[in-house]
Amino acid sequence: MHLGTSRYAHVLVTLACVIAGATPAPETLAAQATTNYSLTVSTQRPDAIYRKGEEVVFNIRLAHQEQLVPEAEVQWTLSKDGVPPITTGTLKLSDGRGVISGKLNEPGFLQCRVTFAATDGSTRAAVAGAGVAPLRIKPSLPVPRDFDAFWFAQKRKLVPVPINAKLAQVESREAGVEAFDLQADCVGAPVSGYYARPAAARARSLPIILTVHGAGVRSANLAGTVGWAKQGFLALDINAHGIPNGKPDQFYQDLASGELKEYRTQGRESRDTIYFLGMFLRLVRAIDFLTAQPEWDGRALIVHGSSQGGAQSIVAAGLDSRVTFLAAGVPAMCDHTGAVAGRASGWPKLVPNGADGKPEARALEAARYYDAMNFARRTKSSESVRQRFC
Repeated sequence: MHLGTSRYAHVLVTLACVIAGATPAPETLAAQATTNYSLTVSTQRPDAIYRKGEEVVFNIRLAHQEQLVPEAEVQWTLSKDGVPPITTGTLKLSDGRGVISGKLNEPGFLQCRVTFAATDGSTRAAVAGAGVAPLRIKPSLPVPRDFDAFWFAQKRKLVPVPINAKLAQVESREAGVEAFDLQADCVGAPVSGYYARPAAARARSLPIILTVHGAGVRSANLAGTVGWAKQGFLALDINAHGIPNGKPDQFYQDLASGELKEYRTQGRESRDTIYFLGMFLRLVRAIDFLTAQPEWDGRALIVHGSSQGGAQSIVAAGLDSRVTFLAAGVPAMCDHTGAVAGRASGWPKLVPNGADGKPEARALEAARYYDAMNFARRTKSSESVRQRFC
């Protein structure tokens, strides 16, 4: 799991993966009892932050039907976040517990992956990571010299396009809150989301919150938007693709298995054709719509999302100085070019390797213009930059 490398990052990297079987019917309890194992791995230090060259200790725990296993053996792998150097070994647990230790002599993330082979032939797996001097990790490549000029030119494409907002009222199911399906013109696909506001709000009285989505293909979230409006926000939740909202599940499943199946890598050969170009411009257009509302207080504008949405939150703040606060949970799209520095890249692994095993040159160059790390350096947030790792 790679969590980005910008100087804004506050790193908490502790991941426990617990896998247990479902409760079987009584007549199959004997046959399936061996499947009820749980395996966890965690850093001995709660904050999971270590100095360069310092020993990192991982605690291993194996239980069966909530009881520690008296004797067992697990396989382990230590790596630099999934890439070399990689070491492997076998560990015998005592009373269901054991420790594995390792270290990194450079800033980065030390990953511990553990597997257990149950007697029924199934496998349990768990993984944890430790941040080693994470605030000293340097960018894998510098910001392109024309980064700002490129994005200025892209935003200029919005100027001749009227917002042309279409608001269709929908039931909010919350007294005192008005909700609407919003469609606003953009370059390419429209901004498509649910917009909500407190009824009868006074002019210049409300802060704005824009919520954005993680990876996948889905409708905007009406309930979440209404919830924010109930708390006194002008709230807008937009789907990531500019697609219609409120359709049957099959509609989104068809898109996800059809034209949007591999959207994360579409057009990655050029900065002008990468799929995320339209997604990023829709962030600016959504802010155009929100800041045009008479109820906005003219001061506070928050963008919040996780994973792909975390990346969008950083990008929005980097592209648009009207953003005053961002909250980015487990942000994706960081350090696309990590391979050139011998480390893992964040989702969506935008740069493939060529036949020679090296990063493909065109995709590598294009990805630099879509790295959330480079946008983070350009945020003008007047409150704080916050990243949450869950």
